[in-house]
This record gives sequence, structure tokens and C-alpha cells, in this order.
Amino acid sequence: MSQMLQMFQQAGAAQFSAMIGQVAPYFASIAPQMVELRPGYAEVHFAKRREVLNHIGTVHAIALCNAAELAAGSMTDASIAPGCRWIPKAMTVQYLAKADGDIRAVADGSEVDWSQTGDIMVPVMAYVGEKPVFRAEITMYVSQA
Repeated sequence: MSQMLQMFQQAGAAQFSAMIGQVAPYFASIAPQMVELRPGYAEVHFAKRREVLNHIGTVHAIALCNAAELAAGSMTDASIAPGCRWIPKAMTVQYLAKADGDIRAVADGSEVDWSQTGDIMVPVMAYVGEKPVFRAEITMYVSQA
């Protein structure tokens, strides 16, 4: 079991969410709440608040990217084979609608072959309520440790 998944299970969602900003300080900028983490799935929420807004009063594109990377990275860590490591290599994003509310970012890796190494494409969708507002495909480079 990955250290990240073990930490999530032992600490619980609230404490894990507080700790993630200590491990990777930039993630603290969106005050994320890791709602669920398991192999093949991660869900991160963050609130629409002044610190994450752009000039038109919607959630900033980079805040959405930040949530996507946290969800995809956490899920990748929980999903890859023992003895492997990962690093994000690229991210392609699409902004689908104005992000005018609280964000729910979901990395669904149920269709990903986690036994492989090399470039793995990890999909992430972000929603305001049920409205899709953002899509990302993050290339994770997975290799033997």
C-alpha cells in the first residue's frame, strides 16, 4: 500500500487534507479537502473564496489545475505497483464553463492500466455542483524506484 493511501486511511480525510499542505506547500493555496482516495479514484473539494478567484469573480484556472494535479497525483500514488514512483510530466486542460462555485475535482483512473510503467494518462474532471467546468489529462511518468 502506498504511503499516501496509508496516511489517508490512518489520519482520516480532514487531518490528511491539513497535512497535504505540509508535504507539498503549494497545494495549501486552494485549502483542499481530500474527500476520497483509493486505488483508481480520488476526489478533492475546495471552496470558492476570494483567494482562488480571477478578475471576473470565478475560480481561477490555475486553482483548477492545482486541484487536478492533487487529485491525479494522489490517485496515481495509491494506484501504481509497489516499487514504482511517479512524477507529473505534462497537463492538458480544457475550460468547459465558468467555475462560479465550490469545486469538486475527480480523478477517475478506473480505465487506466496501473501495472504499466512509462507515460500514463490520468483523466480529471472538475465540477460546480453537477456542472462540468474543467477537464484535464495529466501525463504521469511512472518508473521503477
